[in-house]
Amino acid sequence: MAEYIIETAKGKWEVVVGLEIHCQIISQSKIFSGASTEFGDDPNINVSFVDAGMPGMLPTLNMQCVHQAVKTGLGLNAKINKYSEFSRKNYFYADLPSGYQITQFRFPIVGEGSIRIDLSDGSSKIIGIERMHIEQDAGKSIHDLSPHKSFIDLNRAGVGLMEIVTKPDFRAPEEAGAFLRKLRSILRYLGTCDGNMDEGSMRCDVNVSVRPYGSDELRTRCEMKNVNSVKFVMQAIENEAKRHIEVYENGGTICQETRQFDPVTGQTKVMRKKEFAHDYRYFPEPDLPPLVLSDEYINQIKKEMIELPDAKKQRFVETLGLTPYDAAVLCENKEVADFFEKAAAGHDAKKVANWMMSDFFAMLNKKKLDIRQSPVSAENLGKLVELISKEVISGKIAKDVFEIMSETGDNPEKIVEEKGLKQVTDTGAIEAIIEQVIASNPDNVAAYKNGKTNLAGWFVGQTLKMSQGKANPAIVNKLVKEKLDN
Repeated sequence: MAEYIIETAKGKWEVVVGLEIHCQIISQSKIFSGASTEFGDDPNINVSFVDAGMPGMLPTLNMQCVHQAVKTGLGLNAKINKYSEFSRKNYFYADLPSGYQITQFRFPIVGEGSIRIDLSDGSSKIIGIERMHIEQDAGKSIHDLSPHKSFIDLNRAGVGLMEIVTKPDFRAPEEAGAFLRKLRSILRYLGTCDGNMDEGSMRCDVNVSVRPYGSDELRTRCEMKNVNSVKFVMQAIENEAKRHIEVYENGGTICQETRQFDPVTGQTKVMRKKEFAHDYRYFPEPDLPPLVLSDEYINQIKKEMIELPDAKKQRFVETLGLTPYDAAVLCENKEVADFFEKAAAGHDAKKVANWMMSDFFAMLNKKKLDIRQSPVSAENLGKLVELISKEVISGKIAKDVFEIMSETGDNPEKIVEEKGLKQVTDTGAIEAIIEQVIASNPDNVAAYKNGKTNLAGWFVGQTLKMSQGKANPAIVNKLVKEKLDN
């Protein structure tokens, strides 16, 4: 993509961004207790004594969370560390009953990795992953139920989190947006996090700094906490970068601090001066031994790995003849990709892709349906494309058939048969209609013969209209020209 440069009257500036993404692990119980992780239950229902920070309660590591973390690390092309440790991160807040969070500090479960992102101009870029560690989530503070009190819901407390920390490799808001979409896609393919930012199961902290264009220095950064949509992350980067530039150009300095992004105003405001690591007084978690993974354990999880978006996209382009853009759209969501492959099996994959990305997606949007709720099955969409390819029906009639399919869910072959929609390919029958059109419009015939050859299209249209769209358009075009030229 073109370089993202912020240019002012005083000079050119470059943005430097790193992300920290907190992803809730898909598991039936929390990372250190047996309490449920079900989202949307009544407040403080899914809370064990461990989650509530009761004295004497000891954590027990949920190995399903470890399994999901290793799987995610493999999906990030990252190093899986066979030795990792848990630590206590000490801070006091109302939604953290123990007064500390069990996390990983010096020895995380996953080391360096990378993700390739695809940008709007067709280019791609590799974004480095610094590390990924697992930890427990805090509860949720609710401030809008009363003007005088804050309420605490501990249902989320203790839910397993994967914190993915990137390198400061982003140079534009679009790159950060593309990364989050790709990461969410990978997590959903793997089934390790649902990626629902609006429910808080994927949250992003954004670290932003700026520097003069052409410089390689890393200046003081500010962190924006818990930004909960891709759109807001991109807005936060742009607006925070402009704030930094304004401060620098007015002779000021940037303080390292934690800020909050306001989606209504698009601006950021100070939450607190940034704590450094030693403020948290990290020390090894005394109630959990180091986590040691065997090669056999890691290799077993490797065998579970499925084809991820990048590999699937490449296969769709190389073996099915899709354009890179079409393949990228169809591969972003695993359910969509699976639906497409079923629909395309034994049929023209490019035509199936065209139908999915136009009429099919438009139908789902209109009905506000998820693809899993589609009234049109993948098999029936493939059959519809096959009817067009075999010239049983025209493309125009196919749209009418699809409309009926979207209401009834019926097989397209049944609809075509019952409604009498088969395309007319009998040249004798088509000739009879053409001759009738020509005989009824002598003025237009004369105009055609006097040089207005574009009227041939009008005769084709009238013929198709009289045949109720059933006449084969290619045959009609050929016969109309022959009749008019004779």
